[in-house]
Amino acid sequence: MAWDYIIQGFSEAVKLIDDPYVIEIAIRSIKVSGIATLMAVAWSLPISVLLGLKDFPGKWLVKTLINGLMGVPTVIWGLVLYLMFVPLGPLGSLGLLYTEMGISVGQALLITPIIMSIVVNSLESIEGEIRELALTLGADEIRASFQVVRESIGGIVLAIIAAFNRAISELGIALMIGGNIYVRGGVYNTRVLTTAIQMYTVRAEISIAIALGIILMGIVLAVNLLSNLVRKWLE
Repeated sequence: MAWDYIIQGFSEAVKLIDDPYVIEIAIRSIKVSGIATLMAVAWSLPISVLLGLKDFPGKWLVKTLINGLMGVPTVIWGLVLYLMFVPLGPLGSLGLLYTEMGISVGQALLITPIIMSIVVNSLESIEGEIRELALTLGADEIRASFQVVRESIGGIVLAIIAAFNRAISELGIALMIGGNIYVRGGVYNTRVLTTAIQMYTVRAEISIAIALGIILMGIVLAVNLLSNLVRKWLE
């Protein structure tokens, strides 16, 4: 029985590849999670570089907090952000609830600790050796730090790709902040692949849910393939 659903799901996936509805929500998924990744990188990368290259009292506590935030369930993030974004909430005036940007903000917060943890660990793993070598060759502290970051570029790219994959595959924030809104031809739609998969599964339209899941996995695998090519080119 299960295999019948899976086989039918693959068949449906082929049929849905050029379906305007599927293309729309797939593009929206990539756009929303792409914006979230860019926002998270913008504020987490500089902080991560400072954490990875500088020693200060309480650094272990900051790293423990970052690692702890990685384990916060997406529904908790969704609940907290919902309470912040409702009209009477602290950030209600921003009008982010049930919008694409609201989902992006939530996903950006979700993936920030992922980026920071991977980047900090990547920097710390080579910081001592590369910095010492650079200083021995006559570089000053700034150039030595720059060289450490340059040698860690593979880890930074990995962090960005891992963050994007986490964002595009999460459900809690997309559902609670976006609301899975879809009106054909509407301009305020928020339905993405994960919320669509959840909806069709609840409706017992399993073959369509499997088809959308296959498309989502295809996007994730394509991004990973592209990231591996970029990492090889940079290294």
